[in-house]
Amino acid sequence: MRGRIWMVSLAVMGCLAGGCAASHKTVVKPGQAPAAAQSATREQLIERYNTQANAVLTLNAGVAMKLTSGSAYSGVIEQYHEVNGFLLAAKPASIRVIGQAPVIAKNIFDMVSDGQTFEISIPSKHKFVVGPVDVARQSAKPIENLRPQHLTEALLWAPIAADAAVLIEESSESNVRYYVLTIIRPAGGTDSAGTTGGTTFEIVKKVWFERGELQVSRVETYEHGGAVGSDVRYSDWQTSGGSGDAAGRSVGAALVRYPREIDIARPGEDYQLAIHINKLTLNEPIPGDRFTLKQPPGSDLVRISEDGSQKTEPANKEPQP
Repeated sequence: MRGRIWMVSLAVMGCLAGGCAASHKTVVKPGQAPAAAQSATREQLIERYNTQANAVLTLNAGVAMKLTSGSAYSGVIEQYHEVNGFLLAAKPASIRVIGQAPVIAKNIFDMVSDGQTFEISIPSKHKFVVGPVDVARQSAKPIENLRPQHLTEALLWAPIAADAAVLIEESSESNVRYYVLTIIRPAGGTDSAGTTGGTTFEIVKKVWFERGELQVSRVETYEHGGAVGSDVRYSDWQTSGGSGDAAGRSVGAALVRYPREIDIARPGEDYQLAIHINKLTLNEPIPGDRFTLKQPPGSDLVRISEDGSQKTEPANKEPQP
């Protein structure tokens, strides 16, 4: 049910997917030639990933978002229009997402979350929804299952733990060569970073490095039991200025690389979200009140419980004369 209310906003976003003997020689233009594959050790790749994870503490971005639900398995594909908006994120798990109607730049939804609870304002429905992010019940409609933590996990990485069990392998797809780090944990464990010990293991995460620049191009996360939780692809990495300390305060002008294209796939929830970053500021302080959302006057308050049930408190309205 929470998924249903959540996507009232993002349905709002839905206002927002010949055998001859002659030999042939193909000449590849220099600009089309793939970059030479670099080499790296497991330890170097872990350090590279953790450096990137620790380099981004806050994010302020102007974005275009496009949501697609359904798959070949469900037989239903729904393509939603692109919606412009803004993303604010700060470690450990604070996020704010604002979606705006095209041309008139009017807010169609405004959502904040601290990783534990969420609040969302839906002006067109005159509703203000609050509830926990871990609502157990899922909607039967794939597009209504978008969760705030799906975005924070994709935007702000957690470093690989020092004691994590990590495997390395080489792979290739479409003539592109990769290194793949696979983080594992004891089956049935609860440590999302992965720990050593035990005799039965399961995959926590796979991190793909494109070997041309040794840049992360894909991160897959897995649920207990082996199901794919998320499959996020990153591309168009560009350099931005700014750096911050542990509290997110700007302390210098160090350059930080960050992807401008982020494509999130959630197979279990059967939706995909493409994010294109138009404008980006990293590691500048974000005041705490930017992650605070007040209930608009005249809106109904909808409370969602952990089991998905809801209770609506109608807005107080002045009696008509």
